[in-house]
Amino acid sequence: MLFAVLLSLAGLAHSTTFSTQYFTGELDESSGVLRSLKSSLDSSFDFSPYDVFNNRSGDSHYHTGDLTLRYRVGNATAWIDADTVTNRVPLTNSTTSNSILSSNLDRTIGNVSEDHLSITRAWTEYEGDLAVNFTLTNRNSQPIEIGSLGLPIEFNSIFTDRTAVETLQKCVLVDPFIGLQAGYVQVTRLLGQGPHLVITPLDLDTKFEAWRFLTEDTDTSLAYQSQVFEGNYEWQIYSKAYAEQEWKGVEPWNSPTSLVLSPGQSISYGLRFTAVSDVKKIEPTVFALGHPVAVGIPGYVVPKDLEGQLFVNTTVGVGTVNVSPDSCLSITSLGSNNGNWIGYKVSPNQQAFGRCRMEVVYDTGVIHALHYYITDTGPSTLANAGNFLSEKQWYTDTSDPFGRAPSIITHDKSVDGPVLQDNRVWIAGLSDEGGAGSFVTAAMKQSIQPVASEVAKLEQFVKETVWARLQLTNGSTQYGVRKSLFFYEPSAVPGYDYSSDFYWPGSWDKDAAYLLDRAYDYVHVSALYWGLYRAGRIAPSVLTLRPSTWYLVQSYKTVLFAFGSQPDGSENTYYNDLGLMGETVWMYLLNDLRAENYTSEATKLESIMRSRAEAWSTQEDPFGSEQAWDCTGQEGVYLWSKYFNYTDTADKTIASIRGYMPTVAHWGWNGNARRYWDFTTAGKLSRIERQIHHYGSSLNALPMLENYRSLSDPTSQSSIYDLRVGYGGNQGPTTNVGDDGFGSMSFHSFPETLAWDDYTGDYGPGFLGQVLGAVAVVLQHPDFGWVSFGGNLVSSSQGDSDTLVLEPRDSARRRLYLADLGLDVSIDAGAIQQVTISYADRQVEVDLVDRVEGSGAVPATRAAVEYAVTSVSGGEDVKLVEDGLTKGRYGWEAKFQSGKAKVVFEW
Repeated sequence: MLFAVLLSLAGLAHSTTFSTQYFTGELDESSGVLRSLKSSLDSSFDFSPYDVFNNRSGDSHYHTGDLTLRYRVGNATAWIDADTVTNRVPLTNSTTSNSILSSNLDRTIGNVSEDHLSITRAWTEYEGDLAVNFTLTNRNSQPIEIGSLGLPIEFNSIFTDRTAVETLQKCVLVDPFIGLQAGYVQVTRLLGQGPHLVITPLDLDTKFEAWRFLTEDTDTSLAYQSQVFEGNYEWQIYSKAYAEQEWKGVEPWNSPTSLVLSPGQSISYGLRFTAVSDVKKIEPTVFALGHPVAVGIPGYVVPKDLEGQLFVNTTVGVGTVNVSPDSCLSITSLGSNNGNWIGYKVSPNQQAFGRCRMEVVYDTGVIHALHYYITDTGPSTLANAGNFLSEKQWYTDTSDPFGRAPSIITHDKSVDGPVLQDNRVWIAGLSDEGGAGSFVTAAMKQSIQPVASEVAKLEQFVKETVWARLQLTNGSTQYGVRKSLFFYEPSAVPGYDYSSDFYWPGSWDKDAAYLLDRAYDYVHVSALYWGLYRAGRIAPSVLTLRPSTWYLVQSYKTVLFAFGSQPDGSENTYYNDLGLMGETVWMYLLNDLRAENYTSEATKLESIMRSRAEAWSTQEDPFGSEQAWDCTGQEGVYLWSKYFNYTDTADKTIASIRGYMPTVAHWGWNGNARRYWDFTTAGKLSRIERQIHHYGSSLNALPMLENYRSLSDPTSQSSIYDLRVGYGGNQGPTTNVGDDGFGSMSFHSFPETLAWDDYTGDYGPGFLGQVLGAVAVVLQHPDFGWVSFGGNLVSSSQGDSDTLVLEPRDSARRRLYLADLGLDVSIDAGAIQQVTISYADRQVEVDLVDRVEGSGAVPATRAAVEYAVTSVSGGEDVKLVEDGLTKGRYGWEAKFQSGKAKVVFEW
């Protein structure tokens, strides 16, 4: 063991400085908690918030190395709360040849009687890594039940008073895999580049049962539990005491347990801290440390018509595989595959919907908990959402003094009715993400599945509400989008009964609500117009009030205003120099302007986007937003940087996304971009809280998936990591849609809730990213053989070669990527029903249908085909067979006959 113990003066605080083979750091001499941790991979980077430790060194602040517990003695029914943070007392520490710092915690762990428990903590070097170990001993003559035992995790996720560049360079995000004995925590740098950290259990007893947010009682200048400091969580080994009280009535991620300590019995728990050089090495590192690792294909969200696959990397045998609720998934063994991998086919029960936990029980007793979510089929999810939006969310009260009718307005699931009042006025006012989200969802749904009755309501909404009141129709501010139609100003709406349930002071008055200066709002309205344009392009008969090109031009002019200025030179909007959520739709708009021969308009739009990309290329951190830190700018920054060949910026963007978008065996965290404050701006339950599948998931999946399609080695483990992250993010927003079609803005991850928010809120941008990013990918995995992300794959031998048959199972069924050929195919209408890849005939046959069965969509008459062949190493020169196709306005077009068409590629 290599470590040195030194005492240094930092203010009034002493510290123990240590050195292991792979780490250097400091422990607080008084409390024994971690102050600093640096990896030998980069000794200049500190994982811990060392620079602000003195701001948080007192009572009620949690650190790595603290402990929380609940216990009861003998036959007592009440739990006793105890922790090391409520009333800190300077500890008597010691060092030995076996420990960096050992402490008896009895003096500082409040509420633990001397004749109940004795608790010690030891920091040690473990195989070159850092480890912390706690030992609990029952000193009583009666058994003691440990109902909760938590190990707080604190690293530098404090953005307070840091510049954007400092935050990017210095800060980390902490994400859990709540997988019982196979669980772990990953600590990733916002920069996306290593080193990163992985925290694993030292033994089988340190299972990862729950992930609890830690409320701190003492306010500091660091703004705990705010947009600049999300707060800290703890690894809970036992959670029964919370499940009986604060979490009562909530279905937890894992079954709550406790432990009974007999008189005189001791038990130890510990965590190991290991540095990794790259996020893609987290899973291999976890496996190398002796823990099983799972890889789900395509992830852990399983639509009812898809057969997923699960591969477990383990050096020991598997005893049983259990699921809960019973039979929610059917598990079929695929046997061993390439070394330590064991494979399973995962098939959803057709009657199941929602959360499903799988437990893989190994011969050693290790239980590996995996968390799945079963959805309706992709097209049915879209159809159900469209029906809910057009029926349940259709607001028609034309006596509304704010002019919000007719509209598709925010819905509150808890009362099954519209949100007509909220002190966050935009939620009830049809703008901002929280108010525009529902009509964005409705419009984007029509771009995939145009249903005549749904399109008719959207057209009416545009004519009577959007292009009448939400958006200005004349003068120098024509095309300006108001921030909200709803406002709080009783004198402006005499007789209107504002609810006393809300705290109104500070809410926007009419003048503030009617401002036109928020650039983000222009994406929503332009997407509304573009969705109607695409619906009319697919099925011209669905538009009855305006021609499709009118909506296209409206979309363009809305964007143009966002980047324009007034006669006095003042800019129309703020934030237009940043990446804006959902602006991928503007790339479609640009291409459609060209297709419809609006050449000058397309040139103007391209010029605007070029200037933004040029500016981003000069910035160290081009990912700004309205917030101190955000993950909303990356979509737009990548989109236009890639388009205009600013390769360094595009690469920087992908690295950034890797830093806040994990892949773990849990539907909620897999591909879930970091979001934790938008419940306060768009949710019914308003609080700072790690959000599950807010719109960041699918919007950040867009650059991840696009980047994957550009890689020259798409079947390498490194590339497949990005595909897994991107596909998890794309799948995420399908879980937001309930079996009745209600689309929640996000899922609450705090264990006392674990439920979808009751507001539709800002779900729209997430839905936009989902449908625009939907794709079926086929590749030959180096360990698992032929697999598909987003489809069911059948392989059959024919002659000397193989034929692969793919049945797409994504939501849109409009895009296909064959990784080994580098063939990227998309259509603008109808759906891809089946793909046959014949290597013997060197041919790809794509069978199309004019609509997905059961969608209720108006059939398309033709499908325009776009394709590209990426620079895949060893790829083929794949060409479209033009025979039987017609050269049309939108490219090569296949006409549907009896509802079917075929497109062929050869090489």
